[in-house]
Amino acid sequence: MTASPARAGIEVSDSEPAPYGYVARQPIFTADEKVFGYELLFRDGVEDYFREKDVDAASRHTLDKSLQMGLQTLCDGKRAFVNCTRDVLLKDYITLFPSPYTVVEVLESVPPDDLVKAALERLKQAGYMIALDDFTVDDPRAALTDLADILKIDMQATTVQDRATLVSRYGPWRCRMLVEKVETREHFALTKAAGFIYFQGYFFCRPEVMHAKEIPANRLNYMRLLQAVSKPDLEIRELESLMKSEASVCYRLLQYLNSAAIGVRNEVHSIRHAITLLGEREVRRWVRLIVTLTVGQNKPSELLHSAMTRARFCEIIAERVPHGDSDLFLMGLFSMIDVLLDMPMVNILENIPVDYETKAVLLGGASTLRPLYQLMLARECGDWQGTNAQAERLGLTESEIGAAYWEAVQWVRQVNSV
Repeated sequence: MTASPARAGIEVSDSEPAPYGYVARQPIFTADEKVFGYELLFRDGVEDYFREKDVDAASRHTLDKSLQMGLQTLCDGKRAFVNCTRDVLLKDYITLFPSPYTVVEVLESVPPDDLVKAALERLKQAGYMIALDDFTVDDPRAALTDLADILKIDMQATTVQDRATLVSRYGPWRCRMLVEKVETREHFALTKAAGFIYFQGYFFCRPEVMHAKEIPANRLNYMRLLQAVSKPDLEIRELESLMKSEASVCYRLLQYLNSAAIGVRNEVHSIRHAITLLGEREVRRWVRLIVTLTVGQNKPSELLHSAMTRARFCEIIAERVPHGDSDLFLMGLFSMIDVLLDMPMVNILENIPVDYETKAVLLGGASTLRPLYQLMLARECGDWQGTNAQAERLGLTESEIGAAYWEAVQWVRQVNSV
């Protein structure tokens, strides 16, 4: 890994990107499934990432500005939960993160000694929120709860009674209660009813099984649009007609094309004009993207962000790995299409003509795209061992993967700001 500016003791210019090549994020939701913040998972931990040696005040200030810009992009203006060991707290590494956007997450291994308590008091006075990670009924850090804003409870490591006791003892007025490792919708409903107000886990990614439900008309239109742009020979009149029948997709396409982010110089006044300006390849790409954005409007925002980040990440990596005729942007985007459409993946792919390798990997079968697909998933959730294993198989370096992921996150934020 390349030395970070803080570790190397050099100044970072304002024009350089924030040093987030080796960080993943996990969303934290409110009870109404809106994103409250993200837990940041660093490649080698905060200590190794930000360790300094005689860095002067100007360098610290410049790094702080870079971090603030980076947090805004990485966390989309939401809070960043940063894991802190005792060393991080006592050496003030966490102060390199801006206090308005940072939650100091005190790990369960941190002893509640006087030095730790004094460090947390300083951080609290400086405007940082404090969270105690993996808090339990008989937690030795109970003495720190007077300073804590949030208590994080591991659903997999506690019983129903444990959680009820903790909510009764510490919430909701004393501390905000956050439950992590929530894996199913049922668990989400149970913990919400029990008094938790923040939730972390993969419950939002699990599609609900549909039993003999009629597919709404607009969802059929989305399916037809995806079918049209997946045909080997694009039929312009058919696509134009389908888009005109779905006002939301039509509006979003023209909105994106007329924005500065897309870079189309002339104003776009019609669907036919848009198709002509973009060309076949870009039309396929953008219709898939906009359909995904539209069908996901009633879903948690993180679903859309994840699908779009995956798509762009795979598209960037496509320049460095062999992938035959497969469209890697499509593979990344469709990796969550079942969740967005509330339909089984097998039913969706029966009606959309995607190539064999893409279809196989999306259905969990053997495919030449499997290593890249696994890399995408590992990088997203901060599985660094899995990321390195798949990168080695694909002949990619850590820096290439980190740069691709960071560019994808920035791209998604830009697109969503239109």
